[in-house]
Amino acid sequence: MVTDSLPTPDPSGSAVRRATAIGGLAILMWSTLALLTALSGTIPPFQLVAMSFGVAFVVGTAAGAARGKDVIGVLRQPWKVWALGVAGLFGYHFFYFLAFRLAPGAAVEVNLLNYLWPLLIVLFSALLPGERLKRGHVLGALCGLAGTVLIVTGGGRGLSLDAGDTPGYLSAMAAAVLWASYSVLSRRFGDVPTEAVGGFCLATAVLAGLSHLLFETTVAPSGGEWLAVLAMGIGPVGAAFFVWDHGVKRGDIRALGVLSYATPLTSTLLLILFGQASGGWAVWAACGLIMGGAVLASRDVLRGDR
Repeated sequence: MVTDSLPTPDPSGSAVRRATAIGGLAILMWSTLALLTALSGTIPPFQLVAMSFGVAFVVGTAAGAARGKDVIGVLRQPWKVWALGVAGLFGYHFFYFLAFRLAPGAAVEVNLLNYLWPLLIVLFSALLPGERLKRGHVLGALCGLAGTVLIVTGGGRGLSLDAGDTPGYLSAMAAAVLWASYSVLSRRFGDVPTEAVGGFCLATAVLAGLSHLLFETTVAPSGGEWLAVLAMGIGPVGAAFFVWDHGVKRGDIRALGVLSYATPLTSTLLLILFGQASGGWAVWAACGLIMGGAVLASRDVLRGDR
């Protein structure tokens, strides 16, 4: 039986802290996603989504079966659960990969715009039952918006945007909104087993594969690009979803939002370290504004207030 309600927390809080720590593992894996996407070469977005999620389904299902889980029966879920899972996974990753393809020369800017989702999780979670939007949330949102403006204006270019990069910026912001919405709404289906994520991965792979056949030309990956796709499907597009699902349903979703603020910084550092992008004062200032705004929006969590 699936209930459209929040899971009951452990009175001692130990189960909540443990689930939050498990969910935090996803954040470490997601720090590598931008780099792996850049290293995947010119594979079209739908094809990349289909390949990486196909790997994620195989790995996730095999791991669940090895633990004795019913990986087939768990797929019998209400349509609302399937709609949320597929919209979140397919929608987010399509727009995320698309953003890098539409703005290949602005990898850092696209990556930071995408990583507005931790701030959005904090804001959206305030709309859950028992929560409310506070002044810190509003101030944090304005601070994050300032960082967004700094990114798209390039710091010194005023409001003049590169028309070729604008679709990439919009795709990155769409990805951020979709992922934050999926993460917060997933909490309303706390009784859905985490193993169901494997089914969402399969559905996402199939939808992306069909879209690829309709709209794209297949690109055969090289050896290095195959490794990037496999690593993506095993880590940031595979195991990360399973531990994140567990964390947002049974852990402290505000605390996970706070932990997520480190992701844009570490992700950007990896891009720069591996020569996929270059830094600059505007990049670091925008990164500070986005993360600072997110922390400001989560002061109650940082102080331990509930």
